[in-house]
Amino acid sequence: MAVTDASLLASVDARTKLAGSNKMEILLFSLGTRETFGINVFKVREVSQTPKVTKTPNMPFGVEGVLSLRGNIIPVISLARFVGADAPGKTFETMIVTEFNRSTQAFLVDSVDRIIRVDWDKVRAPENMMSSSGTAQNLITAITELEDGKLVSILDVEQILATVVGETRVPDLPSVQVDPDHYAFFVDDSVVARKEITNVLEKIGIKFHQATNGREAWERLQTLASRNWPEGESLHDNLKLILVDAEMPEMDGYVLTRLIKSDPRFAGIPVLMHSSLSSNANRAMGSSVGVDAYVAKFDPVVLAESLIPFLQR
Repeated sequence: MAVTDASLLASVDARTKLAGSNKMEILLFSLGTRETFGINVFKVREVSQTPKVTKTPNMPFGVEGVLSLRGNIIPVISLARFVGADAPGKTFETMIVTEFNRSTQAFLVDSVDRIIRVDWDKVRAPENMMSSSGTAQNLITAITELEDGKLVSILDVEQILATVVGETRVPDLPSVQVDPDHYAFFVDDSVVARKEITNVLEKIGIKFHQATNGREAWERLQTLASRNWPEGESLHDNLKLILVDAEMPEMDGYVLTRLIKSDPRFAGIPVLMHSSLSSNANRAMGSSVGVDAYVAKFDPVVLAESLIPFLQR
């Protein structure tokens, strides 16, 4: 392995310096094909050799078994099976232990390469660039390019995890009494997250606008703010809250929040950060750019409980 635990931990310790810088750090890895894959370092807890994996009956697709890690039993997931890169008899001796969506899991990979730092505006949605292999496009959340021109496919590990454990069912939620002209705005690049947020907002009875990345969100918010409002009325009277993801192609949620908070037209409109990265360090990053609340994915009840007080103001 080219990446050591020491270098990875040093990168994680420096994460707060990235807040508002519109940069991300990516751990590069291979699944034994010519394609280079990546995962946000903030999701990675450690990289190690794969220990003995215990097979269990009735395992979901892609789950090779479980292992005990510091007293906790975690699933071991083969990324190669999801992208069609597995081969009979092939073993993956390296694993990336990840922590997101309030869960811990290990992903089997062929090898890890190094950690790179890239600007979010160099990270594009997959429809804007072509993958270097036949990897299913719905499993790629973004693509970026290395200095040598090689493409890096950033896998949508949230989607993969949702496939393994099943998407969270949105229960019946209390509706809120709001003016029919009031609405919320949310932005998230994850299909799984957008579906859940949409279901929650529809069940509590609030209209909404949405976007799929930070740059698109800022452009749409600018359009909303530039409307010619009737005398005595402003954006604040209609837009009740803005819900932002942290990790997004082209502009992350930290930079987006800074832009919103520095624009007087959005004064008084709360910004909530909704992220799969729920550690104290990430919450501190959100606070440093001015978010009004931090909500961990994926729990529709907690999301609704976090949104309702702001919608009823």
